[in-house]
Amino acid sequence: MAIKKILINVEDAGRSAEFYTRFLGARLIGEVSADRAVLDVITAQLELTRPPILEESTWIPDDLQRGFRHVGFKVDNVDALARPLKEAGVRFHLDPLDAEGGVRIAFFYDPDGTLLEFVEGPLRYHVVYDEAGVQADWGLGVPERPRFDHVAVTAGDLDAIASRYAPFGYANIGHINQPNDPRGFGIDFLKAGDSVLEIFTFDAEKSVRAPQLATPGFAGVVFDAGPVAAGSAVGAHTGGHELRADADGLVFAVEGGPCTG
Repeated sequence: MAIKKILINVEDAGRSAEFYTRFLGARLIGEVSADRAVLDVITAQLELTRPPILEESTWIPDDLQRGFRHVGFKVDNVDALARPLKEAGVRFHLDPLDAEGGVRIAFFYDPDGTLLEFVEGPLRYHVVYDEAGVQADWGLGVPERPRFDHVAVTAGDLDAIASRYAPFGYANIGHINQPNDPRGFGIDFLKAGDSVLEIFTFDAEKSVRAPQLATPGFAGVVFDAGPVAAGSAVGAHTGGHELRADADGLVFAVEGGPCTG
């Protein structure tokens, strides 16, 4: 497991914890308060934290904005899990549909605006770079409850981001084409342990977003290993993690690094 935690800034940790336990089968680790909750999602943890002050976010649901795009979960049945979300009035970005690679997917938002994805079925890559890595991914099987699978990132350059995260243990296992997207869209899958960095690349021009540490929604990832001094220091997370940002604006910390709680 290379991604140990997903950090999410929230307005109310209790409310967000209830959302994840009710709709994603997450399980609480320890006590929950209005300020903090930690949840088990099988292959990683969600750390929900309320910053002292929440600022307006500049994140937009546009895949052409470099950096974080969404958090993905493998599930046994997308439609069955999407139904109660719909009934509860949860906002969807993309209704359930069949996607490239032989999977069924849906996109929706958590209470603080983090974009989440459900993925059903083993991904059939158009190009396989690492057969052993693909088999290891498929070998995780169908989860009984939603299992953290990946964080998606739009990158300026595939080779650059692959080299950047190789020291963290990531290697490209496969590629999916998006032939119907006029923006020249492709997806590559950098895998380490039980987690994936799902890398979006485009021929179209992309925008850059400066890191923000105190906005609602996704705040960063915590890797269980890697070069602590990688990236550029951007400040301390409310939960005590020393956060850094890579060249695409993805915010991260390394477990056991300076100031990490």
